[in-house]
Amino acid sequence: MKEAMQLSRLRQEFILHFGEMGARWGINRTVGQIYALPVLADAPVCADDIVAALGVSRSNVSMSLKELKGWRLVNRRHVPGDRRDHFETPQDLWHSTRILVEERKKREIDPTLTRLRELELRAEGDPDTGAAARITEMRAMIELMTDWYDEMNKLETEKLVALLRMGARLKKMIDAAGDVLPLSIRTKG
Repeated sequence: MKEAMQLSRLRQEFILHFGEMGARWGINRTVGQIYALPVLADAPVCADDIVAALGVSRSNVSMSLKELKGWRLVNRRHVPGDRRDHFETPQDLWHSTRILVEERKKREIDPTLTRLRELELRAEGDPDTGAAARITEMRAMIELMTDWYDEMNKLETEKLVALLRMGARLKKMIDAAGDVLPLSIRTKG
């Protein structure tokens, strides 16, 4: 990729969408666009290719690539005959998705869970029992979801895909079982 990368309309729309979605996910729009470029690239891209393709500054590309490496969403790759660093995304989209979910959990959910546990400990003996009960309920709910996430994350991709494809059938089974399970089992697992 020595000359400026020409992007098809389809690639441009994909990259623009990832920029918009990145902003909604709490990352910089440019970071989202820079991530999207190597996702569709036929070969690893260097920073110069990204600058030329997206029309953003070299420093912005460098900072964005650093952030994406921190998220483990891009990898540095050596291209024989070229001294520049090149970047690619994992080819397995499920792997990338697992990384995204894991990183979001680590950055957003885990700190909240830690804080809820701290508040729950501080609430012992606090006269505001309503707030304490609600904090305990929220902590328990988040722990239940993170425990489920941990179990799902252990599954091989093929088994996870099969489970996801069972969606509607699984809901019917749960609905049917819900009629016979006591409320304490249905809500507390």
